[in-house]
Amino acid sequence: MTTRLSRARNTRLAALTAAASAVALLATACGGSGSGSGSTEASKDFTYLSATENTTVRNALTTLSKDSCKTENDAQPLKVETVPQASLDQKLQLLAGQDALPVQFAAGNAPALTNELNTSGKIADLEKELKALGAYNELEPAAVSTIKALYGGKLAVLPYEYNIEGIFYNKKIFADNGIETPASWDELKVAAEKLDKAGVQPFAASGQQGWPITRLLSGYLYRTLGPEAMKAVADGKAKLTDPEYVKAAEEIAELGKKNYFGKSVGSIDYDTAMNTFLNGKAGMFYMGSWALASISNPEQNKVGAENVGFMPFPAVTGGKGSIDQYPSNIGLGVTLGSKSFDDKTGAWVTCIAKNYGSTVLKDQGAISGFKVNTEVRDANEVTTQVRKTIGESKQNVLWFEALFSTKATTISNTSAPGLVTGSMSPQEFMKTVQDALAAN
Repeated sequence: MTTRLSRARNTRLAALTAAASAVALLATACGGSGSGSGSTEASKDFTYLSATENTTVRNALTTLSKDSCKTENDAQPLKVETVPQASLDQKLQLLAGQDALPVQFAAGNAPALTNELNTSGKIADLEKELKALGAYNELEPAAVSTIKALYGGKLAVLPYEYNIEGIFYNKKIFADNGIETPASWDELKVAAEKLDKAGVQPFAASGQQGWPITRLLSGYLYRTLGPEAMKAVADGKAKLTDPEYVKAAEEIAELGKKNYFGKSVGSIDYDTAMNTFLNGKAGMFYMGSWALASISNPEQNKVGAENVGFMPFPAVTGGKGSIDQYPSNIGLGVTLGSKSFDDKTGAWVTCIAKNYGSTVLKDQGAISGFKVNTEVRDANEVTTQVRKTIGESKQNVLWFEALFSTKATTISNTSAPGLVTGSMSPQEFMKTVQDALAAN
């Protein structure tokens, strides 16, 4: 469980480690003709380049190679290579320039890098290939929606991971304090006030990482302005300094002003925030469904999985967004090279599409964007709730920094603690991030 937790955390923080020069160098790298020997050799094996930190995907593929996909593996043996996630972009640039990308590989840390590979014709047309193989319907519609939102309308990667985000809450603490599950922002603030008065920290959050705070900010924006709120900023149709955007920052800053995140939130890391919630010291915890691995671990979860509930970010009165639009991500996506996508690879991909979802859920308690085709008993009720939500969700939204540059992402995350500790005003925070966006 701890390994998966670390992997999940590293996956979420990948955007911070992506090399700023990756995309700029890619055009040059892809221009080289290379020897062509790399792609020919790759087709002999089902080569998979994985980020070292991500054990979930390669463990599941290894299991499939020995079980459900043994026939496909006999024809094209799985061969795994790993590289530290911080070095992934550079490795992909090098291989692309040599025309030697592996059959399957972890996509770049930033969507922009994968988009460049796609534009250069280095990535297989996955939607076309999956439909031809009769395997496209094995993908969850919500996962497809998320991928296309990240990659310019293209199914550029496969959803080996799929996470939705929302607010996990302590059902026992809520019940003990007479709190119903909040459906609106106003109700959430009332619930936080009740918890605070009862001596319970309302929210656990990692200011050290920053993004758990900015996720609240984008949640409010999506509820007030609708699902295009952050795309409008990326497209230059709106600015973070516009009044309606600053209003969102003011709402989140107010939670910090009332000390709802506890003391010294800026120094709290991911593990500490997680354990604060799982030890019953906080009533609510905004996080993605990757947290289910920790929630399902009785050694880590001292309040018991049966006492953990999951709710969407609440509605804002008069807002254009819908409470059933969940922020989502696909972790570190995985894609396939165009030149090595032959019949043997197609057979492997078909087998993965039909069996991966069940295998990774059964063996590792992880949720993917592939449908679960065999009955798998969930570890607990909250896992069932999250899976049901994913299956029913038709339109998802992205997170605050999803469409930002690497520089703007870093500045947003490092400035977030100041927003809730009061060292930076909402106006200053939004201007700082907007200036970083404008500088690219």
